[in-house]
Amino acid sequence: MFALIGRRLLIAIPTLFLVSLFVFALQRALPGDPFLVIAGEERDPEVIARLRQIYRMDDPVVVQFFAWLGQVIQGDFGRSLRTGEPVLSLILQKLPVTIQLATASIIVALAIGLPAGIVAARRKGTIVDYSASALALSGLSIPNFWLGIMLILVVAVQLKWLPASGFESIFVDPKAAIERLIMPAFVLGGGLSAFIMRHTRSAMLEVLRSDYVRTARAKGLDEDTVVHRHALRNALIPIITLSTLLFGELLAGAVLTEQVFTIPGFGKLIVDAVFNRDYGVVQGVVLCTALGFILMNLVADILYILANPRLRNA
Repeated sequence: MFALIGRRLLIAIPTLFLVSLFVFALQRALPGDPFLVIAGEERDPEVIARLRQIYRMDDPVVVQFFAWLGQVIQGDFGRSLRTGEPVLSLILQKLPVTIQLATASIIVALAIGLPAGIVAARRKGTIVDYSASALALSGLSIPNFWLGIMLILVVAVQLKWLPASGFESIFVDPKAAIERLIMPAFVLGGGLSAFIMRHTRSAMLEVLRSDYVRTARAKGLDEDTVVHRHALRNALIPIITLSTLLFGELLAGAVLTEQVFTIPGFGKLIVDAVFNRDYGVVQGVVLCTALGFILMNLVADILYILANPRLRNA
């Protein structure tokens, strides 16, 4: 396992380098000058020239890239062009918010999608299977922003069961945090549960047709033992892959859901940075997002081994 982790970390280095180079080059290729906006209405040429000098924008692009990369290696992601705040500080403020939302959402998705997929596979061709497939299709079809607005209208405004918006850290006030996470987590997790349900059903159908499952049934084991102890463990491999990738996508930012529920997360940060041409923030956020996907893939590899002991000797 340690060798696997070492190989993955070695692969991560060139991956992060290529991602940062690609994003850096694309941003510099965009037309326009962000310093024209920062300089204000008067747009004093001396002010613009001074700003470009401070942020080294007059240097060749290659020099700019390696200067920024050298800072990143030392833990300095630069400063925001708009606010002057350290980029790393902005990321550390917003990332925990999105991590909590993503964790709650993936828990909801697994809690709905995994049992639904197992039941649909066991009841293939019945009304239960068709109903689960119809619900999955509904989850994929309903826009997140519309479902979020409807939940706010019904649950928060009319029934007054939950707060309509806002965010509270689970480490500060767990009760208030859970109350504010229920609706956005259901909005995001409900849609993702459809993917998990379909993958679970497909994986379970394939495993249930395998020889060792037929052997387990021939030995007289009850169906619940066959499904949960023998079939499910081998069907978990594609589900783990999908879940980790979905979690990585959530870390990249659930922009619309964060906007609807006024959650100050990672998604809003990167959207504002792109519109404002805030180079340092965009580069820092993309780099952290790429690192998040790499870590999620590493977690998936470790979970493969834990879920299927045969892989430990592979």
